[in-house]
Amino acid sequence: MLMRGGTSKGAYFVASDLPANPAERDDLLLRIMGTPDPRQLDGLGGAQPVTSKVAIVSPAEGDRDVDYLFLQVGIEDATVSDRQTCGNLLAGVGQFAVERGLVPARGERTTVRVRMVNTDSIAVATFATPGGRVDYHGTTAISGVPGTAAPVELEFTGTEGSVCGSLLPTGNVVDEIGGIPVTCVDNGMPVVVARAADFGITGYEPAEELTGLAGRIQDLRLEAGKLMGLGDVSGASVPKTTLVAAPRDGGAISTRTFIPLRPHPSIGVLGAVSVVTALMLEGAAGHELFAAPPPGSPVGVEHPSGTLEVGVELAPGPRVARSTVIRTARKLFDGTVFPRP
Repeated sequence: MLMRGGTSKGAYFVASDLPANPAERDDLLLRIMGTPDPRQLDGLGGAQPVTSKVAIVSPAEGDRDVDYLFLQVGIEDATVSDRQTCGNLLAGVGQFAVERGLVPARGERTTVRVRMVNTDSIAVATFATPGGRVDYHGTTAISGVPGTAAPVELEFTGTEGSVCGSLLPTGNVVDEIGGIPVTCVDNGMPVVVARAADFGITGYEPAEELTGLAGRIQDLRLEAGKLMGLGDVSGASVPKTTLVAAPRDGGAISTRTFIPLRPHPSIGVLGAVSVVTALMLEGAAGHELFAAPPPGSPVGVEHPSGTLEVGVELAPGPRVARSTVIRTARKLFDGTVFPRP
């Protein structure tokens, strides 16, 4: 099933429909998505990182309903990475599970507990299922997506340190890499946060004006990867790098994210959660730019396509009490894909 989840698009599979051997599975997915090819012309991929994604869903037991494995498929390079999760495709996992009969619809609204396999953390998705069927129609708009759709409520638990082992993987609120102050954080997504001004930009430039930063971004993330305990990240999609600037459209912060070196057209869900978590910490890189809303109010994260509202509650430590976000999703196509031979 091809679905839009949040501001991403991907191919969703039931795990039992794919080879159990990871190497065979990944080879098949490369052929399905049309990688390697910068246009992904001979496959389902859309020639952007946000449209070259795969969700693999399987039934689960215990305190969860389904397991969700996210795979980021390369475009020019024949790579399939499981080193991160994706909060955008997550927005369609519950609906896909109901559509495929993995989870029954439960009244007018269905709640599905999802284990994000990549990070071994739990997300709770709640969405409309009137009459026992998934309803994708609604009036909720999210920045970066045309039109409106039904809201999907996502609540995250146990995302703190889900990849690196701790909220602040370096043990510091702020570090210096190449003379630039950064905050390395992991609240579901390893992110390196730095001020846009420290890279000589405003943070509001068009994407095509940021391509010259690729080398500096790579140098930063390679060193940050070592400090965060991730080792050599030259071939990995994490950590992400987010440059922050003062908000200019009523939000709390303005962001420009790179995945890993391309400017992101918006911002990832868990990436935004991690950035907000970092900026809430006194002394963090960019903390002085953060226009914190009143307690209990959502935090508006400005990005090139608009604003993403997230909620982060911190406890002493610092510890993360909970994180929330509203997304939408839509079923685009359900059928048979024919992989390249």
